[in-house]
Amino acid sequence: MTTPTAAPDSYYQRTGERQFKPTAHAQGAWHPDEQHFSPVGGLIVHAIDRHRAGRPADGLALARVSFDILGLIALDELEITVETLRPGRTIELVEAVASVAGRAVVRARAWFLAEQDTGAVAGTHDERLPAPEEFEAWPMSEQWAGGYIASVEVRRRSTAPGRAAAWLTTPLELVAGEAASPHAAFIALVDTANGIAVREQPTEWMFPNTDLTVHFHRRPGGGWTGLDTSVSFGPSGHGVTSTVLHDVRGPVGRAEQILTVRRQNAG
Repeated sequence: MTTPTAAPDSYYQRTGERQFKPTAHAQGAWHPDEQHFSPVGGLIVHAIDRHRAGRPADGLALARVSFDILGLIALDELEITVETLRPGRTIELVEAVASVAGRAVVRARAWFLAEQDTGAVAGTHDERLPAPEEFEAWPMSEQWAGGYIASVEVRRRSTAPGRAAAWLTTPLELVAGEAASPHAAFIALVDTANGIAVREQPTEWMFPNTDLTVHFHRRPGGGWTGLDTSVSFGPSGHGVTSTVLHDVRGPVGRAEQILTVRRQNAG
């Protein structure tokens, strides 16, 4: 395994056209030798953005991205390949595959849809979160381990086990020396939702997610990622983490994560 660089200002460093080396800040929460999926998800969107760059402005915006996590993502160099599956002037589908040492670890698909003026009918029943400064700082690293968790600033309100709202931000670049789009920077914090509203303590139970699907009804702004999260555990080892996503102007979309729930050390 490649030793991750301890670069203080980014989650990844580019090492090739499609290759990215994780820094210590990308370290996961469940295992010290894995990557946390939050920065991985942002990195994949960054790679998709670069794949689509260079063309004339096409009026398309990211509306949905789904990630299937195929196994533990080792804390090692990632290679990301991107392909346009369905080109179009109003709808486009792009697929990305992230691999470690030649093995696919994530498959992602992103839908881009044409934008037009629908301001006259815009609206949602999702209630706006209070501003980040109205939330108390939460030392997330007291409950969760790993370099990624230590890298983020979290402000949280928890009302019950499995129910919480939080704002997250990070001072770090996604890829050293490269500007990330608002979508990529936003998504790089979304997978944290599964850790801000735990139903059971992670010292007793494991509940990692095997996917992440994000839908947007408008473009997110930069700075803070807001998570209004509910976690459900079923009776047969499955769970769902559901989140209404916010920026400081209000709701922007939703995220869903399917969980595999089991006791720690249960095999």
